[in-house]
Amino acid sequence: MRIALDTNVLAYAEGINGVERRDAALALIRRVPQEAVVVPVQVLGELFNVLVRKGGKSRGEARDALLSWRDTFPVVETSPEVMLAAVDLATDHQFGIWDAIILSAASQSGCRLLLSEDLQEGFTWAGVTVVNPFSTPRHALLLALSEEDDE
Repeated sequence: MRIALDTNVLAYAEGINGVERRDAALALIRRVPQEAVVVPVQVLGELFNVLVRKGGKSRGEARDALLSWRDTFPVVETSPEVMLAAVDLATDHQFGIWDAIILSAASQSGCRLLLSEDLQEGFTWAGVTVVNPFSTPRHALLLALSEEDDE
């Protein structure tokens, strides 16, 4: 099962919003099969802004963090097809365009899950279901992912 990560997962892993969130995000990232994960390029741009504006990191530190995530997981580009589908998603479902781009990129790259705390959990579009990896109880698809990992 392919999985896309949203900005908040990576931001938390970088220590934004405290140690408890960081530890939860890092545990999540360790649990998911690395070869199944992609990061939409939009997420990297948003992460840069979060690290600089909210995290107080220098631009160089934020750049280094982005390069580290890019080296860890494949990055999905925002193609013209991704953008057009995102505009339709934003129009039809009242999404912000940047969130729509992330969801569209996840769909175009064949993801089944988008792990995000910011979008509506359980929302499914074009084969991708949004799952909040920090909610309790855990979503069935996230539990299924953990079970796949155990096999």
